Amino acid sequence: MKRFHSIKKNRDFQLTYREGKSYANRYLIMYVRKTEGEETRIGISASKKVGNSIVRHHMTRLIRESFRLNENILKTGLDIVVVVRPAAKEQNYKTIESAYLHLCGLHNIKKESK
Repeated sequence: MKRFHSIKKNRDFQLTYREGKSYANRYLIMYVRKTEGEETRIGISASKKVGNSIVRHHMTRLIRESFRLNENILKTGLDIVVVVRPAAKEQNYKTIESAYLHLCGLHNIKKESK
């Protein structure tokens, strides 16, 4: 199984918050920072305002799956931090994926289609 590239260290999250650019929509906030590495990494944050641990983990899985399925259309060498907003907890996968792709478009991190 292919390894999933994720941001794990608090230092990396804080660096992305400080140096990255952010855009938001109703359900998600996305911070993006360019890195020297080749792979694109994702970090997901869901506070207790979103819900209990079951709800937070469910939202994390939905966002991770959105990233996994659309990883090939994103540019490489990025750190992406996605923050879940409380309004997202009642939404289904298609809505979350749509919100994720909308923010990717705002950040202009999608590869150019040829």
